[in-house]
Amino acid sequence: MTPLPDPKIFIVMAAYNEDKAIRAVVDALLVSYPHVVVVDDASTDATSEVLKDSPVWLLRHCLNRGQGAALQTGIEFALSSGADLIVTFDADGQHDLTDISAMVAPILAGECDVTLGSRFLGRTEGMPMIRRFVLKGGVLFTRIFSRIRVTDIHNGFRAFSARAAAHIHMQMDRMAHASEILDQIRQSGLRYREVPVTIRYTSYSISKGQSSWNAVKIAFELLLRRRLD
Repeated sequence: MTPLPDPKIFIVMAAYNEDKAIRAVVDALLVSYPHVVVVDDASTDATSEVLKDSPVWLLRHCLNRGQGAALQTGIEFALSSGADLIVTFDADGQHDLTDISAMVAPILAGECDVTLGSRFLGRTEGMPMIRRFVLKGGVLFTRIFSRIRVTDIHNGFRAFSARAAAHIHMQMDRMAHASEILDQIRQSGLRYREVPVTIRYTSYSISKGQSSWNAVKIAFELLLRRRLD
């Protein structure tokens, strides 16, 4: 694979009621990455308004469909706009944009098709202990039922080549999409690699995260879906 001389990297962000954080996140990204796509998933706050004069592609769902659906919309838009690589990035400020270069480097070098950010190979700041236990349990669940060896799940920091992104078709609109992506990576034979990243937890990002009970519901939904399939 010949490295692209000037790859067109698109950052895709799903946003729901993120008016308190998203403008700062977007402004920081735009310094180095001019192609930013924000999908406002029918927010009821001022998420779209705070971005109205920002040079981003701002898409909006009329109905709230969940993070999976918003990311799928953003990925499809990025592909139609000529993206060479697509990076999914959270809107709540917990990801470190300086990690993006490390995320895309293995793909640009032709070493893999997808990179998955891992906070457990990297670093976490302010992570609640209960969140650590839930995520570790999710890793075990994923290894058993999805048969893909990863050290982190439900980390929204990922990077895809355009070819790999074209294989991702999320049908589980809400948070279960994270496990669905891993299933599709395995089923499509895409080469993947985990990359150490930093996750910073704040009172704001913790309040936006999923509850432990929701993680249990996601596991049940995935098991039910596999039984029906």
